[in-house]
Amino acid sequence: MVTLAFSGFGLAGTSENFAAISSHSVWPWIHFHSTHVDWIGCGYWDMIQPSFMFMVGVAMAYSYAKRASLGQSSKQMLGHAIWRGFVLTMLGVFLSSNWGRPGTNWSFVNVLSQIGLGYPFLFLLWNRTVRTQAIAAAAILLATWIAFVAYPSAGLTFEEGAVDLGVTPQWAAEHLDGVGAAWHKNANFGAAFDRFFLNLFSRAEPFVFNAGGYNTLNFVPSLATMIFGLMCGELLRRTTDPARTLRTLLIAGLVGVIGGQIIGVTGICPIVKRIWSPSWAIYSTGWCCFMLAALYLLIDLVGWRRWTWPLVVVGSNSIAIYLMAQLLKPWVRKTLRTHLGEQVFELKLSFGETIIPLYPSSLSSTAAALEPTVQATLVGLVFWLACLWMYRQKIFLRV
Repeated sequence: MVTLAFSGFGLAGTSENFAAISSHSVWPWIHFHSTHVDWIGCGYWDMIQPSFMFMVGVAMAYSYAKRASLGQSSKQMLGHAIWRGFVLTMLGVFLSSNWGRPGTNWSFVNVLSQIGLGYPFLFLLWNRTVRTQAIAAAAILLATWIAFVAYPSAGLTFEEGAVDLGVTPQWAAEHLDGVGAAWHKNANFGAAFDRFFLNLFSRAEPFVFNAGGYNTLNFVPSLATMIFGLMCGELLRRTTDPARTLRTLLIAGLVGVIGGQIIGVTGICPIVKRIWSPSWAIYSTGWCCFMLAALYLLIDLVGWRRWTWPLVVVGSNSIAIYLMAQLLKPWVRKTLRTHLGEQVFELKLSFGETIIPLYPSSLSSTAAALEPTVQATLVGLVFWLACLWMYRQKIFLRV
């Protein structure tokens, strides 16, 4: 959430600026990890959404256990899960309909919509056995794989691409070489479903394709990601042996990362976040388990907790800061310039020359290149301060 609110600290733009004036290999590496990969593969930025989905499952293990302890019936909790799922789905539609669009944009690929669509189904697996949850996740991923592979009209040709679907021949040749037809951008089962489903809604113009290749049905395999998170949450909540719990998380991470890679490399199913391929669900879950294990080790076992306070401020109002980040970034940038001057995002450095190979030769060039980072950090800080005020006033926006 911090990464999103702070726009990745502007590292995408800053790395581009430095790459133009410096040949150091670190800048392309930073850029890769601060933007989404075009199709196959995974960088840091691609892990944000699966972390959200996984975290929802972890949190459910605790939240509904608390509701049950307060005497809520299964019927009441199911009603709450359905309502929460509906509100999250509609919030996603609301966020997708901004920025001058002529009417409601009925799109369900926003992370809130994806969580909302799967949330009631996730609740149905809460308080079930690990075996039942594992079978459900495996069945979901297998059914997704079958649906994509069995779809008869999948795929496109590299020579012609599919310009009418937003895929040029150049892009296809660069990113789809060796990729099975079932997993081609905007020419797969999920894209075909959207061309039917999304056109059932009132639209300013017919839906043809999603520019990024995302699909509504991503919520089905991403439900498996949430189920894996639910399993880990139950592991943590019921643990009696912290060392064993840590080992289990690490083993799960290893199995996920290696297993997902094997499925991708063998051609069974490529690792594609944009369509949440089954191998992506497994691979990204592995990294989520590693991250959870690291946090569990540092915070719960070692006891290093003070450093987490800035993150607690954000986590206590995650919906609020997400909405602010999605809606208010242009306004905050403009307001900061209005009150602090047009040069508020420009660093003023005058320390002569630098001889560090990582940077360009002029510190003035360095200052200009850093402007995206300065801007993103200051805008994100405004949102964090708003969350800090809400935190101290005990104001928490919940669904």
